[in-house]
Amino acid sequence: MITTKYFPVANMYKAIFLVALSGLLMSSCKNEATNFNTDVAVNVSVQEVDKKPIEQTLITTGSIKPELEIAVKTELAANYYLQKNPKTGQPYKMGDFVNKGQLIILLEDKEYSNNANIEGAELDMEISEMEYEKQQALYEKGGVTKRELVNSEKTLLTAKQTYENAELSIAKLSIRAPFSGIITDLPYYSPGIRIENGQEVLSMMNYSTMLMDLSMPENLMGQVQINQPANIMNYALPDDTLKGRITELSPAIDMEARTFKGRIRVVNKQELLKPGMFVKAEIVVEQRDSALVIPKDVVLTEGNRKMVFIAKNSAAEKRYIRTGIETLTEIEVTEGLKVNERLIVKGFETLKDRSKVKVVK
Repeated sequence: MITTKYFPVANMYKAIFLVALSGLLMSSCKNEATNFNTDVAVNVSVQEVDKKPIEQTLITTGSIKPELEIAVKTELAANYYLQKNPKTGQPYKMGDFVNKGQLIILLEDKEYSNNANIEGAELDMEISEMEYEKQQALYEKGGVTKRELVNSEKTLLTAKQTYENAELSIAKLSIRAPFSGIITDLPYYSPGIRIENGQEVLSMMNYSTMLMDLSMPENLMGQVQINQPANIMNYALPDDTLKGRITELSPAIDMEARTFKGRIRVVNKQELLKPGMFVKAEIVVEQRDSALVIPKDVVLTEGNRKMVFIAKNSAAEKRYIRTGIETLTEIEVTEGLKVNERLIVKGFETLKDRSKVKVVK
């Protein structure tokens, strides 16, 4: 009776023990799995933090034009004669480089030349000079009055002006390069044909220096200043960036467009940029010659704070940072990082503070 009474109790304790043992084993397995997950190292790539220059820019676009350009028109009706380029021995053509003052087109009109009478004007000037010198000598000896000397001087001045006017008139028969540059247009006329007054006969440009007109929103007025540098780029010149500088800014705001005007001067000595090209200008509003610069895409946010991860002793360390100048791809770090620290640049997306990491290439 006694054995039969307590046998079920023993079975019950045995069952409880088995359940407890099973739970303990399951808990142990769970903890073991958790520990396993914690110990797995995340593959990351790193980059040593270093100092380098950085610029903050404002981007604008527009067409570029030469600083010097001109379209020359005739100032009288005359016969047309295109001259030869002494460098080639051939008549001038579009694309030729010419120096300032070089004769390109000669116009002839006998009647006009006779009316200008430059030879007669030159003789009158010489005679008046001699007469004035004579009157001066006589005046010093008391041979003529002051009035006679002054009249002689007046005659000389009139003769000089007449000669200068004759020179200006004759100069209209010679179409010369007003500056050194490239002939960009040279309308064809048959040699000796008579062309009318006001005909366009020559277009020239010098685009070793270019100008870019800007139209910028009014909220940038405080940031854009005279003499700020600018980087000039064109899609046809992907490997070449030219340097420019803001030379003019308008203080007036366009009331309808809410914009203000400016102008950039671009040095184009190798003439890589061509007149009329559509270019992009990056106006440098702030720059650092030596700053801690990191890739912009590695910066994470936590609330309103910025952070990155660095690799230290096979673990990821979270760092809160302060930033400054930024570009499309890079950002300046003003606080939170030091030179030569190993910034995690790949594999950082799932990291937590103190996560184990393995640095790979």
